[in-house]
Amino acid sequence: MFIDSAEIDVRSGSGGDGAVSFLRMKYVPKGGPNGGNGGDGGSVILEADADVETLLDFSGRRHWYAKNGEPGAGKQQWGKKADDLIVRVPHGTLVYAAAGEDNEPGELLADMDHEGMRFVAAPGGRGGFGNEHFKSSTNQAPREFTPGEPGVELLLRLELKLIADVGLVGKPNAGKSTFLSAVSSARPKIADYPFTTLVPQPGIAELNAAANGTARRIVIADLPGLIKDASEGAGLGLRFLRHVERTRLLVHLLEPEPADGSDPAENYRVIRTELEAYSPELAAKPEIIAVSKMDLLGGPEDHAVAKQMMEEQLGRPVFVFSSATRTGLSELLEEAWRRLHVGEGESAGWGDAGDASL
Repeated sequence: MFIDSAEIDVRSGSGGDGAVSFLRMKYVPKGGPNGGNGGDGGSVILEADADVETLLDFSGRRHWYAKNGEPGAGKQQWGKKADDLIVRVPHGTLVYAAAGEDNEPGELLADMDHEGMRFVAAPGGRGGFGNEHFKSSTNQAPREFTPGEPGVELLLRLELKLIADVGLVGKPNAGKSTFLSAVSSARPKIADYPFTTLVPQPGIAELNAAANGTARRIVIADLPGLIKDASEGAGLGLRFLRHVERTRLLVHLLEPEPADGSDPAENYRVIRTELEAYSPELAAKPEIIAVSKMDLLGGPEDHAVAKQMMEEQLGRPVFVFSSATRTGLSELLEEAWRRLHVGEGESAGWGDAGDASL
């Protein structure tokens, strides 16, 4: 089950109290205060872990409490420091203060955007001082001590944004899931009805190794289809548009002949409008336009005509491919690699790669 948001209650441990104690032994003439300090309370620390894929663990466990530090004792014994509570969250988790009574979004506290990153959500309370701490030449029998500092408790809202190189966008049934299954080992649900993809599905595409033998991989995220007014919450819009924000490159898939009779070029413009309405930064990401399901058309000549018409309507280079026959996939992946590692302005062979047809 893919869970991408959760609200949790975290509480750090309180520090242990300092002790008041005096050494009283028959043959020790200079006995005095020997109360030890209390131990520090445990902190609640969030840690980004690539092995954790969703926030599922938080749907059944709301409370995450660290333990208290132990109090000090006589004979100069310090209380034991409590262990920190390490809470492992998926790589890409945003940590917010929970919304207040006005239901306004809380402050962004941390962006767990790289592996191993740690965020101290609730620092543990410091242990108190025992009376030995206060002894001096002028205060040889102090009865002073300090209690441990209390722990911190707060509500946090966790939101997961997938981190991927490429995000697949397009209308429902544009062929995104089929494409992902064709280029990676991911097995998203594929069916002939809208919104088959209900949750983001990541996959890793393996390209041929580089000349120096270095492996080349692209992390691709199949995202639920977008429709008109997605930026206002229509369909699955708002819930999953945030996942697109993490991607470095968009691959916009279009159907050559949509089953609903709509115009592919107009479908493209609708999705672009929703991306721009949701976030100008998102809309500014580099993009590759690709027409899927070309096996449903005629032969190579028909493909070339469809490609030319689409490029004329959009004023942009267009890739064409078929996941069913696996033609055009390598060209599309190679262009994605170039765009990710060279940059849009320096992408060698943009036009040549775009001309690769079935």
